[in-house]
Amino acid sequence: MATARLDLRLNEEIKAKAEKASALLGLKSLTEYVVHLMDQDATRVIAEHESMVVEDDVFDRFTTACQQVKQPNKKLKDALRLTREQGIQ
Repeated sequence: MATARLDLRLNEEIKAKAEKASALLGLKSLTEYVVHLMDQDATRVIAEHESMVVEDDVFDRFTTACQQVKQPNKKLKDALRLTREQGIQ
C-alpha cells in the first residue's frame, strides 16, 4: 500500500483531459493514472541516463583496447575512482 503523498495544482483543462484519459484506459482514478504515468516516465528517464547504446564497431574497438592494456594506467584508475564516487555502477 502506498504511503507517500504528492500534492499538486493544475488547471481545470489539464485535469479534465487527464480524467478522460484515465477513464478511457479503464483506470479507477485520476491518482492511478498519474501514478502510472510517473512510473512509466521515471523508468524511461532512468534507463536513458543509466545505459548507453553504441554501434558494433565502437564496441569492438573498445573491447579490443581493453584487451590490449596489461596494467591500468592513471587515467583509468581516476575514471574508476570518479565512477565510484558518483555511485555509477
